[in-house]
Amino acid sequence: MKKLLVVAVAGVIAITLAHVQAQGRGGRGDAPGRGDGRETTNPQGTLTDQGGVRYINPGSPTIPDAEINSHPIPRMPDGHVDLTGPWVGGGSNGDIERDGGLKPGELPLQQWAKDLRGKRLEKDEPYTACLPMSVPRVNPYPWKFAYEYEEKGLTHIYVLHETGDAGAHRVVYMDGRPHPRNWVNNWWGHSTGKWEGDTLVIDTVGYNDKFWFDSRGTPHTEQLHTIERWTRTSWGRIENDFTLEDPGALTKPVKLHFVGRLLRPDKATGVGDLMEFICLEDNEYGRAAQMVHIWRTSNEKVRNPNRRARRPSPHGSGFCASRL
Repeated sequence: MKKLLVVAVAGVIAITLAHVQAQGRGGRGDAPGRGDGRETTNPQGTLTDQGGVRYINPGSPTIPDAEINSHPIPRMPDGHVDLTGPWVGGGSNGDIERDGGLKPGELPLQQWAKDLRGKRLEKDEPYTACLPMSVPRVNPYPWKFAYEYEEKGLTHIYVLHETGDAGAHRVVYMDGRPHPRNWVNNWWGHSTGKWEGDTLVIDTVGYNDKFWFDSRGTPHTEQLHTIERWTRTSWGRIENDFTLEDPGALTKPVKLHFVGRLLRPDKATGVGDLMEFICLEDNEYGRAAQMVHIWRTSNEKVRNPNRRARRPSPHGSGFCASRL
């Protein structure tokens, strides 16, 4: 029987203990420590990716490689592939360059963007203040596509993250509408989708320039245009062929590749699902990462005696339950 361990977590729950601009990250590979749902063997319950970013590991078990073809790829009643998930991974987090399969230095940033990335500090990351992480970012926790059907068929797809964005959700319009001419740039932009065979193609414009692509601080401008091509390649995997265009920050368009892993279905229900997450002010990190924390046992709060006093954040951080 599963035991729920409630931990206080800050915003994204992805925290950095070493500067993510460290050298020697290497290729993306398919190994634990990327924030893709692989369980850690660390008894402290933490994992550290190749860029030095340490995460509290909540235990989001995913389908192992040996089982990804153990079931057929499911389809919706209208015949389209079921992409709902939930999935873990499938986007950037610690370093979009590495996470997207590029080698160090291959992301074609303009010089001003490189300089800005070099000046940014982990403590200033917008996502850790309950602000939207946007595209193509994910975190080490589950997310899913949710389909909305009306009489005329599939009209909207919503992208929902277990630990994300103070309850915000992304909308992908599937009803054939164009991007609007009069649009106020925002965190998620304006997304339209269509099917090309069994691949969901999402075209998005109208982003603001406030979010970071990763914990490293990779920037962009309001000229950002993204194209996602989501394909469920097996029962247990989904792939995202991602095109990044931004003439304001990149010297040329670039193609990235991400892989998401299916959250292991619950034995009692036969399906996986997202757990509740609430992003609120002044919660702190769980003790699993040996960070400043509030640890909750029944109705008590145990504070780290070494915690420094600090001014409350105007934005906040997060609180959720984990799978063990």
